[in-house]
Amino acid sequence: MAKNIWVIGGDPRQGALVRLLAEDGHGVHPYALERAEGVKCEPSMAGADRADCVVLPLPALGPDGALNAPLSGRSHPLEDILAPLRPGQLVCAGMVTEPLRAAARARGLVLRDYFAREELAVLNAIPTAEGAIQIAMEELPITLHGARVLVMGFGRLGHALVPRLKGLGAHVWVCARRYEQQAAAEGMGAGVEGMDRLPDWLCGYDLVINTVPAPVLGVEELAALKEGALVIDLASRPGGVDKESAAALGVKVIQALSLPGKAAPVTSGRYIKDTIYHLMDELED
Repeated sequence: MAKNIWVIGGDPRQGALVRLLAEDGHGVHPYALERAEGVKCEPSMAGADRADCVVLPLPALGPDGALNAPLSGRSHPLEDILAPLRPGQLVCAGMVTEPLRAAARARGLVLRDYFAREELAVLNAIPTAEGAIQIAMEELPITLHGARVLVMGFGRLGHALVPRLKGLGAHVWVCARRYEQQAAAEGMGAGVEGMDRLPDWLCGYDLVINTVPAPVLGVEELAALKEGALVIDLASRPGGVDKESAAALGVKVIQALSLPGKAAPVTSGRYIKDTIYHLMDELED
């Protein structure tokens, strides 16, 4: 059954989401997406209270606490976005933080974090891994074929990275704390390193990809890297790499955030669309 869906703010993923929802026959109302390709936005939030679902971006809020809306021509305070909505209305948002949670609770909204869904997290790792590999291929002076690559952390993203790197002919090691993660990496044909005594063995890698959302590469670890090594930090802010120490040591670090929206916005938009459908279906059961 066709739904009334508002898509508010975000990056090219949300622009793709608008088009995909419309192709499925829903009534779609974009807002704060004026610069998205092929998207005609609503001039105001009038009528948003009649939506079956309101979709906020991933992440929902920017560093300033306002709506994350890089494709809009102006700032949108959170209160301006939530004020027109009615109590009991479904709001789906990505990477929900406490300010949004508290504001939604105060207005009686039904808030769901689609980024917290396992199905999205697993699929989202695919464009993130491909985007990281694209960066490595553009930035390294050598091919990934034959390169020595260390993947730090072995969650969903590590599982996506290892086979893709190996498929390109890289020699891949995984650094993980838990024994079951080390066993899983070994089962994929990767070498295994522990998190203890990192500086003792970091000197052998051409590329280090960090997925751990905690400080793991400090000044001692960075100083141990071989000259010319590239570090790609995929962990969410503030990341797992000491950026100031890296700059002082001359280590090139690329903090690559929101890669799905940059590397594959249409695919990522489809993943978000499917996850929102799951959330709506569960509320209707």
